[in-house]
Amino acid sequence: MKLLRYGAPGQEKPGAMDRKGVIRDLSGEIDDLAGATLLPESLEKLKTLDVEQLPAVDGTPRIGPCVGQVGKFIAIGLNYADHAKESGVDVPREPVIFTKAVSCICGPNDNVEIPRGSEKTDWEVELAVVIGTPGKYIEEADALNHVAGYCIVNDVSERAYQLEGTGQWVKGKSADTFGPVGPWLVTTDEVPDPQNLLIWLEVNGHRYQDGSTKTMVFPVAHLISYVSQFMSLQSGDIITTGTPPGVGMGQNPPTYLNPGDSMQLGIEGLGEQRQHVVAGD
Repeated sequence: MKLLRYGAPGQEKPGAMDRKGVIRDLSGEIDDLAGATLLPESLEKLKTLDVEQLPAVDGTPRIGPCVGQVGKFIAIGLNYADHAKESGVDVPREPVIFTKAVSCICGPNDNVEIPRGSEKTDWEVELAVVIGTPGKYIEEADALNHVAGYCIVNDVSERAYQLEGTGQWVKGKSADTFGPVGPWLVTTDEVPDPQNLLIWLEVNGHRYQDGSTKTMVFPVAHLISYVSQFMSLQSGDIITTGTPPGVGMGQNPPTYLNPGDSMQLGIEGLGEQRQHVVAGD
C-alpha cells in the first residue's frame, strides 16, 4: 500500500493512494499513521481493505509527512562511497549516526526555509525506513521484519553549521523544514529489495544526484541492526540511510540553495518530492 497523510500542518488525516492516483480517506479506519498503527497486525488489516471503496478526497490537498508523532529521526552519514569521497573523508568503517530534530519534519512539497545567516544550505535525497515493530539488539537477519515501510527524505543540511564549528552535525541538520518526509509510506510488500532502487535529485531542473541504493556502504538491514545496539527503536521512528554523490558541497565550485530555487527528487517506487526554497523568518 501507499499510505499518506493529508491536510493542513498539525491537522493531517490518514489516507491511501489508489491505483489511479486518487487519495482515499482512511480516517474511518485509523486515527493516524503513527505509533501502534504501524505495527504488522494493523498494517495487515489495512491491506485487506478495498481501497477503491474508501471515500475519495476532493481537490488537491496538501500532502503532509507520511508518518506522525515521530519519536526519533535518526540519520546515517557518508553511507555512499562516492559521497564520502566528494566530502573529502574516508569511507567509514562503521555507520556514522546523527540525529535530526523532529521539529524539522515537514511535508514532501512544503517550502524549505533558508535559516538566518545561512550561506551553505544543501540538499540530500535519501531512502528512509519507518520502524513498525519495536526492538533493540535486533539481529541483521531479522532487521527488515521491523520495517513498516519506506519513504523519501530530503536531508536538507546547512554545511557551515554542520561542519565548520564545534559540536555535532545536528546543528546543521535540524532547522525548521530541513526534513521533508514522504509523499508516501510504501509498505514492504511493494519494496522487495530496498538495495536496488534508483534515486535522484534536481535543482532548478538540473540533475545533480543520480544513483542507486545498491551502492550503499552499509545496507538497510545492517543499519537497523547497528542503530538498535545503541538505542531501542519504537514504532514510527525514522532512519534515513544516507545520500549518493552530487550534493552541492561536492560541486566545483560548491553550489548551495538560495531563495527562489526549486528542488525535485524521487526514489523508484516511492514517489517524488517538490520543494520551493524561501528565506526563513
